[in-house]
Amino acid sequence: MIMMVKKSVKKSHSFFKEWSVMSLRNRIAFYYTVMTAFLIALVFAIIYVMVESVVYKQFDEEIKKEIAEILSDSNVSTHDFKGFASFQNQDIDGGDNGGDNDNDNDNESKKQKKLNVDTEFIQLVNNTGEVINKSASLSWCALAFNPNQSGPAYFNSNFGGSMVRQAQVPLINKSGITEGYLIVAVPLKNAIIVLHDLQDILLFSFPVIILTLFVLTRLIAGKSIRPIEKVIATAEKMTQANLDQRIPLPFHHDELYRLSATFNALLDRMEDAFKREKHFTANASHELKTPLAIVKGTLEVLVRKPREREHYETRIQFCLKELNRMARLIDQLLMLARYESNKMNPHIETVALSPHIENVVERMLPSASSKNISITVDHTEKAQIAADSGMLDMIFENILSNAIKYSATGSLIAIAIKRNADNIVCSISDQGIGIPEEKLHAIFERFYRVDESRNSGTGGFGLGLSIVKKLADLQHIKVSVTSGTNKGTTFSLTFPAGEAHG
Repeated sequence: MIMMVKKSVKKSHSFFKEWSVMSLRNRIAFYYTVMTAFLIALVFAIIYVMVESVVYKQFDEEIKKEIAEILSDSNVSTHDFKGFASFQNQDIDGGDNGGDNDNDNDNESKKQKKLNVDTEFIQLVNNTGEVINKSASLSWCALAFNPNQSGPAYFNSNFGGSMVRQAQVPLINKSGITEGYLIVAVPLKNAIIVLHDLQDILLFSFPVIILTLFVLTRLIAGKSIRPIEKVIATAEKMTQANLDQRIPLPFHHDELYRLSATFNALLDRMEDAFKREKHFTANASHELKTPLAIVKGTLEVLVRKPREREHYETRIQFCLKELNRMARLIDQLLMLARYESNKMNPHIETVALSPHIENVVERMLPSASSKNISITVDHTEKAQIAADSGMLDMIFENILSNAIKYSATGSLIAIAIKRNADNIVCSISDQGIGIPEEKLHAIFERFYRVDESRNSGTGGFGLGLSIVKKLADLQHIKVSVTSGTNKGTTFSLTFPAGEAHG
């Protein structure tokens, strides 16, 4: 018993495993075929029931006409059971042999007219079901009587090994009492043959239709999902070396077209991200390689032979400066990495802009004083903005740091705060070497430098403005820049409407 259960479980597991690996086209064809098979079976059943109902209705109409003719030929009403029974004795069984020959001949012709039609059976019973009279076609047999039917009833019954359709009509006297029943029946042989033939046709055509439907549905599904196969084939061949491959778009603009277009857009973003990361890695390694090479070379020179104390101190200070430069680069890279991974969430609060700028300027004064650069702040507009204080400090520090680096000795850096309609605009202008207009669009890219000569000796990495742009985007601050060669540069920070207020 346990072995049988194990075998059954194993078979079930095998079935579900095979079902789970069934291809999409087969599942589509299977589900569609199952649902269609159910609908076709329902339609076939309805058709069969309707045809059967129509057939039986036609027989019922014929029986009604026959009953009407019998009552008309009897020339008595259904309220006169005795008279009706007496007439039926004469009409069906031959009547009185001692009567007039002409009447006998008329009655005989009427009887033959009825009896020659072998598809009609007539029977008269009393209210207990006892046969009072019946047609000669019934011979020694009797039609079925249903005592539970008080009114006119139509039903099927077996007669002589065959199916017949019969009607049972009550005969009620003038007092409203049922004294008997008139039962009329017709054979259903031909109708049964027709119904059986119809049933055979439906049962035979059903599996043929379902099998054909499954095959056609599978072919159509296979053709319909061909773009998906192309997506799979493209994805399987995709490597870092061929990220430029794309999926051919289907002719019809349907869901599969959208899938292919979406996948192509995903590949575009992946290719762009891969190129950016590749460029980022190459630039970062280059920036880190230079100070490492300098530190390594300096230390190698120091260990070759003993030197004076002052020389050691000078070289060690130089190495520390390069290491600090590397630390700043790593901090900036980590900040960019956090931004790319969406782990930086600004803490927006109301900030007084002028005092905040003064604090940043105070921290930058030593660097500005070393080049005898003056920094002025316009205090006429007392503005408050919604921003993250820490991120705002980094934005101003990076912009001021660039302004100090690229400004001439003894020049001026001016910071102004103005209200423009519903916005607050903070501008930082220097009198430095400026940026060529054709290169302004790229200054916010990582590791971008206008040219190497302008960065020599400044200690810049080309990351400061990239950080400024990303931090500003996080706080919905618009950053714009205007500049010209040897005309200075102006950075403008526009705080969005509804967040700035005086």
